[in-house]
Amino acid sequence: MSSPVVEAKNLKQVYEIKRGMFRASDHLQAVGGVSFAIEAGKTLAVVGESGCGKSTLARMVTLIEHPTSGELILNGMDAVHPKPSEKKTLRQMVQLVFQNPYGSLNPRKKIGAILEEPLIINTKLTAAERRERVREMMVKVGLRPDYYNRYPHMFSGGQRQRIAIARALMLSPKLVVADEPVSALDVSIQAQVLNLLADLQKELGLAYLFISHDLGVVRYIADDVLVMYLGNVVEHGPKEKIYANALHPYTQALLSSTPTVTDEKNERIILKGELPSPLNPPSGCVFSTRCPFVKDRCRAERPASREVDGRSVACHFAEDFLSK
Repeated sequence: MSSPVVEAKNLKQVYEIKRGMFRASDHLQAVGGVSFAIEAGKTLAVVGESGCGKSTLARMVTLIEHPTSGELILNGMDAVHPKPSEKKTLRQMVQLVFQNPYGSLNPRKKIGAILEEPLIINTKLTAAERRERVREMMVKVGLRPDYYNRYPHMFSGGQRQRIAIARALMLSPKLVVADEPVSALDVSIQAQVLNLLADLQKELGLAYLFISHDLGVVRYIADDVLVMYLGNVVEHGPKEKIYANALHPYTQALLSSTPTVTDEKNERIILKGELPSPLNPPSGCVFSTRCPFVKDRCRAERPASREVDGRSVACHFAEDFLSK
């Protein structure tokens, strides 16, 4: 078994919320102890509703934010407390593809200049070598090299996301973090971009951390799935296990609301109530205020994540769903 490209151990992010000069600060736990590992050529999908901590996790893994606690190992190097000599290597090793292809590209720069920028900053290539590298990458992501001198507004949303993917790959990263990379695109274009990501992963041996709220998209691209609710991991395991028989009520609710193209009919689980504030999370299980199967123990005692049927689940009664 090869060593993982990225390994997170109990990563946490807690923000201090100041309430004024004479009042004590509040603390908001955005991510509450997430652990995972991704090998080369594999995809871990992180799913959950808005506000569950997915994007905060992405910012920690891409070294934009420093975690409050926990470990993050990238290609065997400590990314939380890196050696000064390793900082530049670490930043090149992990790249981010943003959600909005319209907002992530500088409208005043031509595509060639946008794609050359990482090479200018991080390499000693000549101008001719940079141009050659950029044109090769444009072909790799399905863009014609003669688009080199065009501006972003001259491209469709799908083409812009291809440009964003090309930019992320310019420095040959080991890990690509894709934060909702197809949610702003038309459904017809989503499949094209997902196919491109899959082809690039196969060709380059990339590891993906794929952030999404859409379990239909995740089913297509993921190897493993990590489900988050209010900053906590509620279920984490192989895609096949989770889609065949989800053991956490929150995962079940997410899957029940996902449209399918097969004849199988899922009974829709409607979650009642609002998502609790992360400033005032429920005592006991974080999902207890909305869970359709809640019991007294759930409200009183926080369930530890444990191994059940080949995946980890944070639910006191996960075994009850095994035969269903």
